[in-house]
Amino acid sequence: TVPAYFDDVQRQATKDAGQIAGLTVRAILNEPTAAALAYGVQHQHNQRLAVFDLGGGTFDISILAIENGVFEVLATHGDTTLGGDDFDRVIIDLLADMFQQEQGLDLRTDSVALQRLKEAAERAKIELSSAMTTDVNLPFIAAGPSGPVHLMRELERGQLERACKVLIDRLEAPCKKALDDAHCTPNDIDQVLLVGGMTRMPAVQERAVGIFGKPASKGVNPDEIVAMGAAVHSGIMGGELQEVVLLDVTPHDMGVKVAGDKMSVVIQANTSIPTRAKKIFATTEDSQTFVAIEVHQGPNEVASKNRRLGRFVLNDLRAAPRGQTKVEVSFTMDADGILEITANEIGTNKAVSITIEASSGLTVEEITRLRARTHPGYRE
Repeated sequence: TVPAYFDDVQRQATKDAGQIAGLTVRAILNEPTAAALAYGVQHQHNQRLAVFDLGGGTFDISILAIENGVFEVLATHGDTTLGGDDFDRVIIDLLADMFQQEQGLDLRTDSVALQRLKEAAERAKIELSSAMTTDVNLPFIAAGPSGPVHLMRELERGQLERACKVLIDRLEAPCKKALDDAHCTPNDIDQVLLVGGMTRMPAVQERAVGIFGKPASKGVNPDEIVAMGAAVHSGIMGGELQEVVLLDVTPHDMGVKVAGDKMSVVIQANTSIPTRAKKIFATTEDSQTFVAIEVHQGPNEVASKNRRLGRFVLNDLRAAPRGQTKVEVSFTMDADGILEITANEIGTNKAVSITIEASSGLTVEEITRLRARTHPGYRE
């Protein structure tokens, strides 16, 4: 399973990691979709779900519809730079700043002290999800002019929530965007599923209630539901669950780079897959005999700021004044997320195509070698 907002390269890197670990990777499943599968198999009635997934490193929000055994992802959005690690860093900075004011020493410059501080910050965060105060005790954390120095501090839940307000505020925009893309309002949502350890934080739960206007579903284990959903998906693929159909979406815009480094979107984000879309482009120079087609993935209007997936060239175009020679570019994406792109000159039979299977940067030989290193008894 991967965060829903991962791009193709990040998904392929996850697949490669699975192969290196000796696993046969049959499919990559979005984590919010997996959570909805686990929940929906137990609650088969027609409903709309919002899966609010805040984990250690990323935040995802997916809106799904369950109708007659069909699980359809209506929209997905997220923030791949927002997660539990960011909340830990806020506590680290809070404690380190207090310590520096009192002792004149910055613990962040000492790697050993910083590691101890990080572990204490995570423990404090977890404890403050169920208690109003917690004690942070780190003896012999540093050496001062007069000998060892200890860090002893009481942290309150209110302090943590005030310090993390900026992070909690960032949860709102992706949720509203996902609702807009799904053509839903909060009133259309029947259940909210909280997924990921960070959703145990009361301030995060309150913000989810504020966004969707209803409390989250009880009886869902935020740490286990994604793994349970992956098991359900395995059952679907193995034919053990016959009455369940899963329809997922592309998380990002896909398109080609055009003049001025602009991104011309061909397949929009949150399009159900498999899908096919096409667009017509014209030459930009007189007597132009080729076009270079650069494929990008991402939300930015500037192509170079998005992830580049590949490039290919259509040669031997008929020479004509600019704008008269037209090229049709077709994008076809299958259910596994493999993208095939075809470009053909309108009026002639000249065509060229490319199949884009994401690469993590590792070759087949490198994956094989790394996998061998995980076997017992391996020697260089």
